[in-house]
Parts: sequence; C-alpha cells; structure tokens
Amino acid sequence: MCGLCGEVVFGDGDANVRRVDAMARAMAARGPDGMGVTQQGRVALGHRRLKIIDLSERGAQPMQDREAGLSLVFNGCIYNHAELRAELSKLGQRFASTSDTEVILKAWAQWGRDCVERFHGMFAIAVHERDTGRVHLVRDRFGIKPLYLAESKGRLAFASTLPALLAGGGIDTTLDPVAIHHYMTWHAVVPAPRTVLKGVRKLPAATIRTYDVNGSYSDHLYWKPEFERSNADETRSAGEWRDMVLDGLRTAVRRRMVADVPVGVLLSGGVDSSLITGLLADEGQKDLATFSIGFEEANGEKGDEFHYSDLIARHYGTNHRKIFVPSADMRAELPAAVKAMSEPMVSYDNIGFYLLSREVSKHITVVQSGQGADEVFGGYHWYPPLAGSNQPVADYADAFFDRTDAELRQQVNPEYLPERDESLAFVEQHFARPGAADPVDKALRLDTNIMLVDDPVKRVDNHTMAFGLEARVPFLDHELVELSARIPARHKLAQGGKGVLKDAARKVIPADVIDRPKGYFPVPALKYLEGETLEMVREALHSPAARQRGLFNTRYADMLLAEPREHLTKLRGSALWQVGLLEMWLQEQGI
Repeated sequence: MCGLCGEVVFGDGDANVRRVDAMARAMAARGPDGMGVTQQGRVALGHRRLKIIDLSERGAQPMQDREAGLSLVFNGCIYNHAELRAELSKLGQRFASTSDTEVILKAWAQWGRDCVERFHGMFAIAVHERDTGRVHLVRDRFGIKPLYLAESKGRLAFASTLPALLAGGGIDTTLDPVAIHHYMTWHAVVPAPRTVLKGVRKLPAATIRTYDVNGSYSDHLYWKPEFERSNADETRSAGEWRDMVLDGLRTAVRRRMVADVPVGVLLSGGVDSSLITGLLADEGQKDLATFSIGFEEANGEKGDEFHYSDLIARHYGTNHRKIFVPSADMRAELPAAVKAMSEPMVSYDNIGFYLLSREVSKHITVVQSGQGADEVFGGYHWYPPLAGSNQPVADYADAFFDRTDAELRQQVNPEYLPERDESLAFVEQHFARPGAADPVDKALRLDTNIMLVDDPVKRVDNHTMAFGLEARVPFLDHELVELSARIPARHKLAQGGKGVLKDAARKVIPADVIDRPKGYFPVPALKYLEGETLEMVREALHSPAARQRGLFNTRYADMLLAEPREHLTKLRGSALWQVGLLEMWLQEQGI
C-alpha cells in the first residue's frame, strides 16, 4: 500500500521532475517508509512506500526491468503474488525480490496488459514501456485504490490523491456543474471520470487506459459483474447459497491475510466486521487485534456500538481496543479529516474512519474491514421497494436521492448547475444497460460498481492512508461478488436484507450480533449540529471565500443555519452538513 504519481509529456520536452517530486512529497502519509522519483525523458514516475510485503529495499519503487524495458509504480496489494511468482518462474522469469510489485512487473513482461485479469487484489498501476513509449494506467475492479488524472497543454499528471495533483501545480480548479449536481443529489457520490474540479478526472474502476506518445488514448474495461443466472441458480436452495457464500468469504478473508506484518480488524460490532473477525479466528490468526470507535451521543441518539463489538471481542478473545472520542476532540480534528479527503465526502463515517485510523496505526499496519457487504448482498433499505417495481429509476431516486432537481435549483446558484437533471439521467442510462433484468439487480449493480467506489471505498482508503494504514475489504473479492451476482434477489432481501449473508454468519458468529437492529458508524454530533461544530460550519459558509464563490443560494444557506436540526435528507443526513462540508473541503484544499 503506497502512493504513486507521475507526469507524461506528449510531444517534445522532458517531464518536470520537480512537479513529480512535489506530488510524491504531498503523499508522505500514504508511504512513510520510503520515496523514489525516476525520469526517462518525457516520463517521470514517483512513489511513496508503505512496507507490507518484502520489507527490504529490494521492493522499493519505481521499479524497472531493463531487459523488458518496463518501469512501474504500484499502489495496493496482489494477494496471489506467491502463486503468480511460481508460475512466472516456471516460464523463465527471474526475481530479485519477494515483493508483489516485482510480480506485476514480470507478469506484464510475460503476458502484457492481460496479466491484470490474473490479479486478485486491490491496485492502481502505472507502467511505462521504453520501446513503444506507451504509458498504461490501471485501476482494480472496484476502484479500491484511487487514481486521479489531470491533462493540459500536452502534459498528463496522475497521482493517488487529488491534493497531490494540486501540490504539483497547473490544475484547473473551476467547479464542474455536473459533478456538483451529483454531489448534492446522490449523497456526495460523483461517478468517475468526474470530480468536483473540471481539471481533475479519475480513472474508472476495472479499466486499463493506454496513452500513445502523441497523447491519444484508449480504454479497456477488463472486468464487469453479470447479474444473470442459470436455471440451476434460480432453483438453488437458500442453504446451498449460504454454503457457497461462506466458502467464498472464507477464501476472500484468507487471501487478505497475506502480509509480512500482522493483520487486524476494524470491528464495528455489525454482522460484516464480526463475521470477518470470526473467519480470521477460524483461520488461526494469532493475537488478533480488533478496534472499535465511539462518540458522544447527541439529541438522544447513541454514538457507539461498543456492546456488540465487546461481545465479539470476548467471544474470540481478541486483543481489543475501544476508542472513545469526546465531541471536543472530534471538532478539533474535523479540519484535518476534511483536508485528508481527496474529494468531499459527506457521510459521518469519514471522521470516524479518520480518528479510528489514527489510533489503529499506532499498533498495527494492516486491517480488514467490512465495507461493501451492504452493496453486494442487498443490505440497504432502498432495495426491497424495488422488488417488482415498474418504475425502478423513479423508485431508486425516491429512496436514495437527497433532493429533486427542482429543489436543487432553488439551493445552488445557476452558474454552478448543468442544464438538465444529470443525476437522474445517469441512473436511467445505467439501469438501461443489458445484463441485469431484475430491478433489484439493476440497483445492486449500480451501487456495487458506482456508489460503492465513490463513497464507502473511497472513504476507507482516504482516511486509513492518512495514517499509513492499509485496509483490505474481503467483501469486494471479485470472485465473491461474481457469486453474489448470481444469487436471486429474494435470498438477499430475506430477513430484512442480507439474508443469505446472515445465514452464512449463523454458522460462524453469535446470533445476538446477527439479529440486532441494523447499525451504522454513528457520529450524532454531525447529524444534529450545535455549539462549536455549528459555528465551524457557519464560519465556513459566511467566510469571504464562500461569499465570493457564491455556490449556494444565500437564503437557503441561512435557512439551514437557522434550523440546523430540521432539515434531514432521505438517508437521515444533515442537509446543513452536506452544504457546509463541500465549502469546508474547497477551502481546506485552497480552492
């Protein structure tokens, strides 16, 4: 797990090494164990290293294979690197390290870009071919590892974080109206390739982009889940699906134990993280470390789920640490948490993951997390209303969108909005694609491949890597997701959601954790803004920068500030926090 960056010049001229050096230094938190920058004429690559596999300097990056004419930087982890190494060695490839980075390098030399389809893992990769001059950028199947791009005046810059691109300079920071529409409508989800800045784009998940020396490029989508099933799948019993899911999850958890350092768990006390803990214990993980976080309650709403995380920790005898964060500490860390975001993310989980990661990184370097289970196995409340829906797009939007297009146009000033309802159009286009006939499957496909990538997964990466902590997400093992896509929706929607996963969990963890009310990462003080937190938001919205920007309708912002507890979105989020967070993020990034 690391941070990568680089610059490519199309045409005459050399890459700007100082720009790449600045981007690499801006990502020091992602890779505190080493830094490297190399240049070959028009291409410069930079890297920050967090040592997880092969702790020696033989695993340092950028890494080169001079015989094959390849240079590479990589962020992530290839869980099956040992198996691939053995296969490549039989084919004549020679290795100088035990790193997964070198496995990628040799695999590319052996199989070309098709090697990516063999990888089990999370990854962002940049490969430069000396002989052709081509540069390939690659992102894993679920975009677990980020890759941001900025192209102007015949130069391409790329980096693991958006702030790193800003540190390199030369970025158009004009706001993107389509992205603003998505942010305000879709609970801060801005689908690739857009970001809220016109000058910054992100490589879509499961994509290999190849740049020729003249700057032209082509994209290759190397993976997508198919929500289609055979007659045998349709008639398979719930018990059969349960056993197949449990076997698949065991494999996914086992794969993510690969490391030369200990692996722990972010234990919320919910079904997902509890099941991961149980499976790690079953796999014989020694001295298993688990971590939970809690906050002060607000407006009568509890701010922790320690009861359930304690239950699992006692059951498995884990080395458990509970982290309680007083509201004063949470407020003090908010600016830093906002600044750590590569894009503005409104979910309250952000400050939770940020502060949890800060404490966990003091004890361990790698953790497994339960992100993705709700999207993959149908755990959210908006899936059941879609069963049998005749208007799936409208029903999805009614359940999930924070506001209608008409409402948005009363809240955001016209110069920052597109001409049409871009968010609804995006969902319509996605739902219309072949490969998912059932309305629930359409929503699951959209959420797994779009919403999950640009909200929960991005949230985990940004805030764990802010403290050099690697988070692995077994529920996003691509073979497990392919299996889940074959399961009829009725098995997922059973038992109030995630029925098939709950059945699998009953064979591993205590029932008290499974049959509890659905929880989440609670930070009530950000839902019911008051006191110093409210003043922090008020200051951001009333600042000269905000007034000069003129993003929000003044009357709308003032109404939210006057009644901060009265305006909640359909997902029970604070409308004021959503508005304030966007302005705070822009200011923290110096935009």
